[in-house]
Amino acid sequence: MPEDLLTLAAELRERGEAFALATVVRCERPTSAKPGAKALIRPDGRVTGWVGGACAEPVVAREALAALGDGQPRLVVLVGDGGRDPTRTEGIVHFPMTCHSGGTLEIYVEPFLPKALLVLVGHGPVIETLATLAETAGHAVSVLPADAVAVALRGLALGPTAAVVVATHGDDDETALTAVLGSAAGYVSLVASRKRAATIVETLRHRGVPAEQLARLKAPAGLDIGAVTPEEIAVSILAEIIQARRLRATPAPLPQSAGAAILAEPSTSPEAKDPICGMTVLVATARHQSDWGGRSVYFCCRHCKETFDAEPARYAAALAG
Repeated sequence: MPEDLLTLAAELRERGEAFALATVVRCERPTSAKPGAKALIRPDGRVTGWVGGACAEPVVAREALAALGDGQPRLVVLVGDGGRDPTRTEGIVHFPMTCHSGGTLEIYVEPFLPKALLVLVGHGPVIETLATLAETAGHAVSVLPADAVAVALRGLALGPTAAVVVATHGDDDETALTAVLGSAAGYVSLVASRKRAATIVETLRHRGVPAEQLARLKAPAGLDIGAVTPEEIAVSILAEIIQARRLRATPAPLPQSAGAAILAEPSTSPEAKDPICGMTVLVATARHQSDWGGRSVYFCCRHCKETFDAEPARYAAALAG
């Protein structure tokens, strides 16, 4: 299995697809997973491999998705009743192991993300310097001529993590920006003076570019650091791109321990608490579910579902809470 899993990981890397790899690095009995056990988690929550049972897998999957969101690895520690919680805390995410009587699992979760795409439209010293700096910073850089941007964009995946900088120096800024602003790129900017940028924005408005698209345009491009030379301007633009990407990737805080039971419908919350053991369950990938009192209840494993189904009224107070 480890060899097959690493082969899958290599294939995903080759295709530029994101995933997280979870590896058990330490355990205290009783645990079903042992050191070296691995699982691969994809952005849709699918888990391939094994790092533990019904308690461990949903927690690891949830932390893997968080890691894919912020790009940061984490050490996940699940501590059972009677298990020893590590005294060190920095960089460790703690959870209770509710489905067995003891033991501890320490699992390292590492995200593997494709390089962020930076599309540079145009030419000149700023574009040349920005391409060099961005490649050094780990971006996948694509330089497009202004007169072919509409066609070239069709072959690029301009998603929320992609950035586009337009610098045609008046050759065809409006046409390039119209094409780019209609994409899903998370960052779009124009290299121009403030006066020329205002003129271009007004032209785009008269051409019918929607206001919400124009609001996405950063013009002039770059953070205000007093840049003067093309090299300094390129630095300010790359800094702004990194800042924008990091701000978009900042995730909302996730619960770090079991608490009061929460009922959630798939359309209103991505998570729910198992009312039997208190484990947090991803609604989208939950394998075990019951309908009770007009609501959906989600479980980490079949045992918890069967326990609930046998006496649902017994847990009514917990569900109401």
